Amino acid sequence: MEVNVNEKAKRMRIPYIIMRLLTIIAAVLMFFPTLSPLNFISQAGQAKIKPTASLFTSAISYKELTDGMGRAFDKGWLNETYFILMFITSIIFLLGIIFVGIGVCMSLGNLRMKTVGNRSLFGGVLTMLAGMAGMFGLYQLIINTMNAEKITVYFPVGMPLYMILTMLMVILGVYIFVATPKADKSEKMEMETKYKLFLMLMPFLALVFAFSYLPLFSWRYAFFDYEAGGELSKDNFVGFKWFLSLVQNPTYVKRIVRVLRNTLVMSGLGIATSWVPMFFAIFLMEVKSVRFRKLVQLFTTVPNFISWVMVYAIAFAIFQTDGFINTFVNQIFDTFNVAEVLCAIVNNFSDIVNTEGAIGFINKVFGTKWDTNYLMPTDFMWVKMLLWGIWKSLGWSAIIYISSIAGIDQQLYEAATVDGAGRFQKIRYITLPGLLPTYVVMLVMSIAGILSNGMDQYLVFATPNNKKFIEVLDLYVYNLGIGSGDIPLSTVVGMTKSIVSVALLFVANKVSKAIRGENVV
Repeated sequence: MEVNVNEKAKRMRIPYIIMRLLTIIAAVLMFFPTLSPLNFISQAGQAKIKPTASLFTSAISYKELTDGMGRAFDKGWLNETYFILMFITSIIFLLGIIFVGIGVCMSLGNLRMKTVGNRSLFGGVLTMLAGMAGMFGLYQLIINTMNAEKITVYFPVGMPLYMILTMLMVILGVYIFVATPKADKSEKMEMETKYKLFLMLMPFLALVFAFSYLPLFSWRYAFFDYEAGGELSKDNFVGFKWFLSLVQNPTYVKRIVRVLRNTLVMSGLGIATSWVPMFFAIFLMEVKSVRFRKLVQLFTTVPNFISWVMVYAIAFAIFQTDGFINTFVNQIFDTFNVAEVLCAIVNNFSDIVNTEGAIGFINKVFGTKWDTNYLMPTDFMWVKMLLWGIWKSLGWSAIIYISSIAGIDQQLYEAATVDGAGRFQKIRYITLPGLLPTYVVMLVMSIAGILSNGMDQYLVFATPNNKKFIEVLDLYVYNLGIGSGDIPLSTVVGMTKSIVSVALLFVANKVSKAIRGENVV
């Protein structure tokens, strides 16, 4: 009997695999606005469902469905109740996919876990069916009750795809629920460790897909003559026009050269000072007082979690004309009468110095208000940005080296002590060699990301005076796309940067393989 149960369970392997694939497809499709089964209301006076509203965003935000529909509701062209029902049906469909997802995750366990997960799977596919039926019913209802003169309704492109997908999942879900043999209730639910680790990794993979790979779909804007608010069509397809203009237009070439100069200089300074966190970690671990060490680590790590907007606010409060430094200096001068004291000292040496000239200089320097704005000058701008970056990331970057130091065999230090090695000798012959593999990996990764400086720091510190020094590649892409509305060209620059960065990553991987004998990717 037990053998028959196991054989039946093995035969269900293929249906489970197909159900997992269908579930992934359904979950991914929910993020594509053009395939949403709810996007069936086209231009209607001033009423139109947002073209960016996917089924997922429609399920979590009612505004995504009704934004721009105010006039249609006020004039009675559309009944808002229908949109409330659309919002509810999209939520039902989303819940159905969630329940199905729970069921297919539990199908990775033993037979007892599969049996329990099948209940969620069965309920999920029925919920999806109810949501899909509700959407189709609302589509028919709106067609029959709409104001034909003001409202235009089209059959949504994604509706057949969702209907077919839902029916396949319902049929397969019912079959799995019925055909899977029932497990003994006394059996404990278990899952192999590799599947547990995979499921723990799944949310992070989904986030990486949503924020790193899904945006690559927007690279298509680089091949169109697109303006913000418009739509892509065959009419505005221009091929490689923007790629060619980037290298043929003298204005763009000049800007790109300036931006690349800033990017490479800032990245080069970062690479040249990449050893700072490692030495900070070494000397921090040499502090005998654990309480003081933790206090220093806390105060150097906290800045990493402060946004660059707040960092600039702090810098502005300290270094501006009426900031802390100028206010403090002026109060010192006013309290201790620095100018008068220096003039009196000069008078005592009247035989040695030119009294009138010296006193005039003192009054000129110390007798007026100290009102220097330290953020405005463009001198040493790259160094200033580097120092702000080091201050913000020093403690956070040192954590990986602190962990590496903790992993060094303590017996090596004990043996060195017996041999009479001092503190700096231990650092030189034990700690540094132990940290070098970690440092090489971090250095290689920094070289691979040499074109990626980030944008936040340079955006908040940028002014018309220093823009030519701190406009790096990421900020230039932002200024092109958001500031100037030149979306195709900004897409071309960002696309080129990503391709070059990937190429540099593989080059860095080859270098790491040659130096360390190990890959970094």
